[in-house]
Amino acid sequence: MKHDDLTGAERLLREVVGGHFLPTPPDRIGVAVSGGSDSTALLTLLSDFVAETGGPSLHVVTVDHGLRPEAAGEARAVAALAAELGHGHDTLRWTGWDGEGNLQDAARRARYALIAEWARAEGIGAVALGHTADDQAETVLMRLARAAGADGLSGMRARRYHHGVLFVRPMLTLRRGDLRALLRCKGRTWIDDPSNEDESFDRVRMRRAMDLLAPLGLTVPALASVAANSAAIRDTLDWYAFTEARACVRIEGGDVVIPLRDLRRLRPEILRRVLIAALHWLTGTEYPPRRRAMALLAEAVRHGTDMTLHGCHAKVSRGELRLMREARAVAAVIAAPGRPWDGRWRLTPPEGTDAPEGAEIRALGAAGLAECPLWRDTGIPRLSLLASPAVWQGDLLVAAPAAGRPEGWTAELIRDEEAFFGFFLSH
Repeated sequence: MKHDDLTGAERLLREVVGGHFLPTPPDRIGVAVSGGSDSTALLTLLSDFVAETGGPSLHVVTVDHGLRPEAAGEARAVAALAAELGHGHDTLRWTGWDGEGNLQDAARRARYALIAEWARAEGIGAVALGHTADDQAETVLMRLARAAGADGLSGMRARRYHHGVLFVRPMLTLRRGDLRALLRCKGRTWIDDPSNEDESFDRVRMRRAMDLLAPLGLTVPALASVAANSAAIRDTLDWYAFTEARACVRIEGGDVVIPLRDLRRLRPEILRRVLIAALHWLTGTEYPPRRRAMALLAEAVRHGTDMTLHGCHAKVSRGELRLMREARAVAAVIAAPGRPWDGRWRLTPPEGTDAPEGAEIRALGAAGLAECPLWRDTGIPRLSLLASPAVWQGDLLVAAPAAGRPEGWTAELIRDEEAFFGFFLSH
């Protein structure tokens, strides 16, 4: 970007970024800034956009993963830039790394969880992230190496709800080189993370490989186009899965139920997506089982065979598939009355009364079910009831609303039927 072209080019970049929040921007936008060139450019462009349009207020957040001694100083540098631009700033610190597993994946998950918690607490409806077309191309190449299908080759979504917060990537069509040229022309500096040169990370190796692949036509624009084309296919498949699910799936007693006659007419990819949605709704986990495991599940249920997967039972009986939570997966889950249990249920005491002292919500289990003589009248299978929420006071069963012993307590599904169907169009 030449200096003479700055005004027009900058305006175009600004309109691309700001346009992701139009025509009805939220009152408050979070901006995740590490101090690198991409996120610094994002903050710069958004700050200019809101100043020009009188738009929403910006609130900057930086995550210090506690993995490098320089990170604290980098967060302070971001805070200084935010203050210079007139925006508030918060630093979030991650202390959960135990040295086990995939560091980059663990840090990424922690980062999203921390930012989402911060956004909810601050009343921020959307958080902008600084991923670029270069990041998108690297993602596609990494997933191609893993023989990904349409979902994987779609790369990163421009908009995605995660932990109840909308994350927006407004720069997925912009090149890192253009953004750095903008920063240089504006006299703004950025921080280079040394981990971006560490070839022990897959993404760094893919970045290096792209220099060799570009002469063969595997350029950043080409790979970004693959992502866009694959995303169109993914969205079409999700839409058909949504319409099929609407026609044949019902939620009953916290379980997902599908008549076998409907299940067996679904095309394999549509069935896979319906089953993934069911497992996600039941467990709330971010990632579904691997494609091979999902193929085994689909094959089992098509042939009337029960299977356990992802902390759930898939049981075929009386012409229906019922997907339910597995009791041992929730055996250690405890919540206070009125608080979410297993991410799906909320149990509240009789109106006008308080929960008994020491009461807590735990799985009903076999011992609790033995104290519910009317459980068969509920029509809910025993396996499902074993994993249902109940009110306990020590070893004393106080109430089990799902198992026919409510004692005035109510059980509410806080991840309800609409959340199940909404998964197809929002994940």
